Amino acid sequence: MSKAHKHPRHGATLEHGEAHTRDHQLWSRRDFLSASGILGAGSLVMGNIGLRAFQPTPLMASLANGSNDRVLVLIRFSGGNDGLNTIIERNNPFYYNLRPTLAVQDTNLWALSNEYGMSMGTNALQPLWEDGMMKVIFNVGYPAPNYSHFRSYDIIASASEPDVVLNTGWMGRFLENEYAAFLEAPPTVPPALQIGVQSDLIFRADAANMALAVSSPQEFYQIAQTGQLYDTSLLGNSPRELELAYVRQTANAAFRYAQTIKDAYSKGKNQVNYPANNYLAEQLAIVAKLIKGNLGTRVFMVEIGGFDTHALQLEPHLNILKNVAEGVKAFYDDLAYGGNTELPNKVLGMTFSEFGRTIYENASHGTDHGWGTPMMLFGGGIGNGFTGAYQDLSSPDPYGDPPFSVDFRTVYSTILQDWMGNSPELVNFVMGQNTPTISGLVPTAAPFLGDNGKCALLGHNPSPNEPGIIEIKYAMMQNGPVRLQILDEAGHLLRTLLNEYRDRGTYTFRFRAPDWYISPGLYQYRLQSGGQVFKRDLKV
Repeated sequence: MSKAHKHPRHGATLEHGEAHTRDHQLWSRRDFLSASGILGAGSLVMGNIGLRAFQPTPLMASLANGSNDRVLVLIRFSGGNDGLNTIIERNNPFYYNLRPTLAVQDTNLWALSNEYGMSMGTNALQPLWEDGMMKVIFNVGYPAPNYSHFRSYDIIASASEPDVVLNTGWMGRFLENEYAAFLEAPPTVPPALQIGVQSDLIFRADAANMALAVSSPQEFYQIAQTGQLYDTSLLGNSPRELELAYVRQTANAAFRYAQTIKDAYSKGKNQVNYPANNYLAEQLAIVAKLIKGNLGTRVFMVEIGGFDTHALQLEPHLNILKNVAEGVKAFYDDLAYGGNTELPNKVLGMTFSEFGRTIYENASHGTDHGWGTPMMLFGGGIGNGFTGAYQDLSSPDPYGDPPFSVDFRTVYSTILQDWMGNSPELVNFVMGQNTPTISGLVPTAAPFLGDNGKCALLGHNPSPNEPGIIEIKYAMMQNGPVRLQILDEAGHLLRTLLNEYRDRGTYTFRFRAPDWYISPGLYQYRLQSGGQVFKRDLKV
């Protein structure tokens, strides 16, 4: 087949000139706006740095429950990963015919099986595969694919239909459901954390962005080492510097997660050497340290770019995959340091990309925007093996790619239900439709039991010593704001009894109904704290 294969998708190739450039400009503008906070709800912008406040939800809190303390690490392959050169069908003559200069020779592969292999540069993953800590999902995509980076990523992040635009992300909707008091009584531990990721749609909910986004490891180190994002110590007394100091102090005060991040980062330790000059490894080292420092965040997202390989793809793409392999291997070695077998079993890594690449190589010895691409899962106890069907290369369409075999939304629903332990009803609500799961993809978690890991409403009883006093008892498992309110029987707000910041501990509120002009009858009382809501019936 000719290397100069014609591609009908306008804007998907370098040969489409201005249209392709415009596609990238749209993508870059959107990323810039997202990174600068202009598009993100609950954002704080200082200079050219966007700081997006993400809030915990009942989902994340449930993971803190002793019965389910699993962590999810999303690994974004930015630019559209070439699946055929990631997981290679060995000794397939059609593959070598379609890619006369890009094909990876069988002598340069390590074996996943007799049928499939990966380039030798990724052999850091071989021990994970052999130890049952790695799975491959073939040819993941969605119907009627869009080949714009910008639009396709939005589809992947929002889990929408290709012709439907959603302004919320799949994880954002999940977290919002879990943390119903996200805005009213936010938690002090981030439920989700993004490092080096500009586009934040995955964690966006209706009310706010549910994840803290730090634009680079360097910005994160500033937070972790000082407990603040912006330095005010070197500013003078000029009007301009005083004004800047005020703005910076305000920003630092608004950054509610700084202290918990600093404490966890100081407590956790990286106990293996991460590869140098490896941006993904640098991000994963931070994640490992926070997990080991018991931060309490249950969803992380990291990224690695460079996958938009339109020209001279072979060596640069293999080098990126090498960085992925070495970074992931160091991450799991760190979690398992000292013979720790429990922690790696609690941390699931999942790669994803906005789309794949064409099965044909182009005239520039690269590949253009295509359809399906593999996803990889990593983690202790998940086993190894393959899910889905590999792309059929035997009789290719000269104008398109083989259809996808696994809808990405089935992977998401499986993670939400089986890994995170949520009910099918909640998963279908988050996904916006009845979405099947993939049996046996990951170990099934204990059923979702709700979360009392951050705050608990323990109940109430008449005071044994003071007639007319009802003692309302609650516990704070972490420092943070707390709000206690009286509602009528229909759930309408009548009085706010308490709206303060409290330290960790157990408390009793002494409620005397006449003091609050509450007549005898049936009521509810509601506690909001840690991003969560707790209610009990009350008879006065």
